[in-house]
Amino acid sequence: MRILIAGGSGYLGTELARQAVAAGYEVVATYRSAAGVLTGCEWRQLDVRAGIDVRALINGTSPDVVLNAAYRYDDWDTTATGAGFVAAAAAGAGAHLVHVSSDALFSGQADSYPETARPDPVMPYGAAKAAAETAVQAVHPAATIARTSLITGDGRSPHERLVHDLATGRRAGALFTDDIRCPVHVADLAAALLELAATGRAGIHHVAGADAVSRHELGCLIARRDGLDPAALPTATRAGQVAGPLAVRLDCRATQARLRTRLRGAREFLAPADADSSNPGVSPAR
Repeated sequence: MRILIAGGSGYLGTELARQAVAAGYEVVATYRSAAGVLTGCEWRQLDVRAGIDVRALINGTSPDVVLNAAYRYDDWDTTATGAGFVAAAAAGAGAHLVHVSSDALFSGQADSYPETARPDPVMPYGAAKAAAETAVQAVHPAATIARTSLITGDGRSPHERLVHDLATGRRAGALFTDDIRCPVHVADLAAALLELAATGRAGIHHVAGADAVSRHELGCLIARRDGLDPAALPTATRAGQVAGPLAVRLDCRATQARLRTRLRGAREFLAPADADSSNPGVSPAR
């Protein structure tokens, strides 16, 4: 199988490319400003905001699957318009599309969100992600849309770096005790996305971790795993201070029942090395 990964030099994109190469796939990975360092895949520069360039690259590489992990938090054109360009080009080339979406498109007013829940964003990034889903569904109805949550787990994520900086006093700030998400290990998420790509299953899928935890609890788990003092992590509440949803719990049971990849919870994958911990989810079949 030949896969094109848009956003291949990003945090998730790098892990997707690594696992895809290890699985024996032909991989083309894109970058916007700096190519990744992974060998075994073809690196191509691409700005997804340029629809003509997106179409030329997808037509020129003839992928079986396009996996779109490209986004920018504060850039509507990349997150929303770019997703539409990628979806239209994939549909035109006859390639299956796996589009990575986010729990940010929910308001947090519901106790939990099944895959049938309609977006109700309360922040610009969530609105961009909701618009991206609308564009994908309109131009590529057979696409897979995978909504996920806070991506972390291997020591390189922004949240893990923040925890280290806060615990050692290198950065000012605090971790919210009322901001609830379902963090997912980057390796589990990448394996699940590649499995969905291989099966070609259409529609919306929720692909997040099994545990709903606050950003502060997540920080404490990271600190304990890495030998830092959780008590050194400053706390705050998000309500009334920072705009955006508070508790967003993705109900992933329907998708998990179809996957061989197990989506572990943060309390499991961030357990200290001397604790009993399961292995990451299995890789998709080639």
